Order: sequence, then structure tokens, then C-alpha cells
Amino acid sequence: MAHSGKDIDKLLSVIEKLAKGERLSRTYRDHPLKGGFKGKRDCHIEDDWLLLYSIEDDELVLYRTGTHAQLFR
Repeated sequence: MAHSGKDIDKLLSVIEKLAKGERLSRTYRDHPLKGGFKGKRDCHIEDDWLLLYSIEDDELVLYRTGTHAQLFR
């Protein structure tokens, strides 16, 4: 992500909060996904920079990060 001009520290901050079991603030628009992504969640690191993840048996599982177009085409 560094080559894309994104601030990796923003991503790491969100991952740290999730790993600690903390709730994300509303600004991250964290929500469960539907359809083929059921069981996963996404949150917005920035407006069009998302993190796809799940929490399974108290374990944080990170899947992908990218734009809406990259993740959901």
C-alpha cells in the first residue's frame, strides 16, 4: 500500500484496535457484509480504502485491503 500513497499507519492503527477487541469509531463505517462475503466485515480506512476482515473464535483474520472497485468487482 505504501506505493499507492496510502498512509500505512492508518491501516496499522485499525488492525491494532481490532486485534485488541476494541470497537471502531463510527468514522470507519464498520459493517457486516452480505452475499458471497457473508461472515466477513469491512471498514473504511479512508473514503475509498477498505479493509476486509473477520473475527473467528476471538481471532482476527485479515483478507484484503483496497478500493471498492478492487474488492467488489
